[in-house]
Amino acid sequence: MTGMNWRHVIRTGLLMSLIVLLVSIIGMVETFDERDLVVGYLTLGQLLLFAPALFGGYRTVAREARRSPVSTLLGGLVAGLIVAVPLILLVLLASAWPGIRTYFPNISPALLDILSNGQRATTTGIGLLLLEMGLLGLIGAAIHLVPGALRRPLLTALLITSAVALFSDVPLNIANELLDRSIVRILFGTKGLTLAAAVGAFVISLLLAFWWDRSGRAALNRRQATQSPTQAARNRRIATLALLVVLLILPRILGIFLTNVLDQVGIFILMALGLNIVVGFAGLLDLGYVAFFAIGAYTTALLTSTGDLGLGMSFWVAAPISVAAATLAGIILGIPVLRLRGDYLAIVTLGFGEIIRVLVRSDLLKPVIGGAQGILNIGRPSLGSFELVTPQQFYYLILLGCILAWYIASRLRDGRIGRRWMAMREDEDVAEAVGINLTSTKLLAFSIGASFAGLAGSIFASRIGSAFPNSFELLISINVLAIVIVGGLGSLPGVVVGAFVLVGLPELLREFAEYRLLMYGILLIVMMLVRPEGLWPSAVTRREMHAAEEEAAREGIHPEEVQPIT
Repeated sequence: MTGMNWRHVIRTGLLMSLIVLLVSIIGMVETFDERDLVVGYLTLGQLLLFAPALFGGYRTVAREARRSPVSTLLGGLVAGLIVAVPLILLVLLASAWPGIRTYFPNISPALLDILSNGQRATTTGIGLLLLEMGLLGLIGAAIHLVPGALRRPLLTALLITSAVALFSDVPLNIANELLDRSIVRILFGTKGLTLAAAVGAFVISLLLAFWWDRSGRAALNRRQATQSPTQAARNRRIATLALLVVLLILPRILGIFLTNVLDQVGIFILMALGLNIVVGFAGLLDLGYVAFFAIGAYTTALLTSTGDLGLGMSFWVAAPISVAAATLAGIILGIPVLRLRGDYLAIVTLGFGEIIRVLVRSDLLKPVIGGAQGILNIGRPSLGSFELVTPQQFYYLILLGCILAWYIASRLRDGRIGRRWMAMREDEDVAEAVGINLTSTKLLAFSIGASFAGLAGSIFASRIGSAFPNSFELLISINVLAIVIVGGLGSLPGVVVGAFVLVGLPELLREFAEYRLLMYGILLIVMMLVRPEGLWPSAVTRREMHAAEEEAAREGIHPEEVQPIT
């Protein structure tokens, strides 16, 4: 048995205490406390407050190979108590110095009540906080004493239940469409799950996770290993068809609100598929991508608007023209940056995006594109006398655009031009030396990526019915780039996952919009440290990122002693 690594325990406890202190004094705990996870038992604010102690107790032994049960539990207990110390000091300081709110306005009486269970700076309140944090650290450490065959399903079930409770709006909307109202009231509160629903979700998740861990994964691996290429292709076609059927019926199941969220996610997926070609396939960092989105939107607005600035054309005529205009803009941008790389390329593309933003706001072009007043009365797509108006109707148009973009991107990736892009991404000098024309290769990447953004802008303008400069800020480019990075550079499924994480989830938690950028930053930091290849990386990226670890494993070196390739 190894001895207790007290330095690691104290360091872990201090780190978790710093996190919980920061989320308290910036107001996240109090704001998130308004959202129930399990009605009457657990709020999101309480989860945010107590999770660091639980995780700290778990991490105290995460790196230890073997340790006695007493040492394990003692380490978790100490880490949990350390997490409680700065919170106790905060409660005492706020009670003794009422003027602290002048400097930290988020340290409110409501926050102090949450921290001390309504007891403020009393011995009872401090004792309860110490007891809670110590107990949670103890539980976190005790997880390591559970046999591995049960520990993994247990953690999986806890994560799934927490996710279902956090995003209970999704199952609630589905239940409202499919179930009787009396059943819905048994399972859901206004926000969050009832205790019965939470227990049921946990039990079902635990049973499924246990089955998957024991036999499900092995059975799937055996089936994949024994099936022929013909069978594999047939299974992929069946899975694709089943997925398509599910996507087609989703609006009828989800309702208006969730379908509207899917529409927004779809617009960003369409843009991210284009930027993934530029950044993920070709390795060209483009920070002005929103410019092509704006060009597509304003072109459609000018062509279809029935107002003073529009021509009143059909959307189906305007959309291809908008795509062509964005493609031309991509070529125009690509020509002067052919010799630029890395940071210099990023600066130039950023400047291009800002030029477009300034132009659409300027008085110079106000007679043409409306300036800050924008363009109103943009025409909507119509099929005969049927006009697309509702989120459910636009969903199918956006889905069609995403499927088309996915098909084009996948064909390009697997074709000759895709190999040229990837060779250029790895090393431009070597690619040019083996005969790849960098000029045409870069221009193709910029133009095709811009065309996807132009199509997204065209659909966006028609869906909203107006085009204003505020809709095309630099933050759009940052969001789309973050989607590509978080999902996995060069990965088409990663784009979809990244869009749902960075666009869909914040829309479901819109009441916490003031912390959106903070969560973006935290997520990106965690991603770069824990999973730099992305949530769903491409096979090439995964192989490159973990090449050193696989080599170390073959040579018997511990994985933590190896730095991943970046």
